Amino acid sequence: MTERNRGRPRAFDRDHAVLEAARLFWRRGYSGTSTRTLTAALGLSTSSLYAAFGSKAGLFEEAVRAYAERYREIYQQAVAAKDIQTVIERILTDSVHEFTQPSDTHPGCLISSAVMTDTTSTLDTSAYIAELHSSNEQALLARIERAIQDRELTAGTNAAALTGLIQSVWHGLSVRSNVDTAREDLLATAQLAHQLICQQLTSPTS
Repeated sequence: MTERNRGRPRAFDRDHAVLEAARLFWRRGYSGTSTRTLTAALGLSTSSLYAAFGSKAGLFEEAVRAYAERYREIYQQAVAAKDIQTVIERILTDSVHEFTQPSDTHPGCLISSAVMTDTTSTLDTSAYIAELHSSNEQALLARIERAIQDRELTAGTNAAALTGLIQSVWHGLSVRSNVDTAREDLLATAQLAHQLICQQLTSPTS
């Protein structure tokens, strides 16, 4: 093999490389994914991988941020909806659609996978994911509190408890997506949860 052919391919696709790396990290965790495995899967030399991402840890960080930040976007878009029922529905159903993206374009839900128990030299994944969840939870809590003030929800609604319930459903859907539960089944669960929550919260107290 000539020197010209040994380095990074001329048609290097960064997004594709990040996706393939994310798949490996999702399956094996950070510690269980060697640099050699990464270079073989991505078709890169070690020097090219370092040139593109700085290090194995740098690639891991980019993969986590690329696929985890989408959940922050989902919450931000959902809480902008005009009514609280739509907010809840979008958080749950849009997340299910994200959890179950086709495997050729998405590595799976990194949020609840074992990869997040690993540590790297550049990204404290536990702190990062904790911040992500906290940010999403606070955005939802603020929107629910506004819905109570606007009388969309029945008087006496516990905003913190409702937020916790929605978050618990969200985490359950995430975990189930990682054991290959079908999208249709996850959507059915999300829709039932949405219906039950909204029915309870908008019904007159007896």
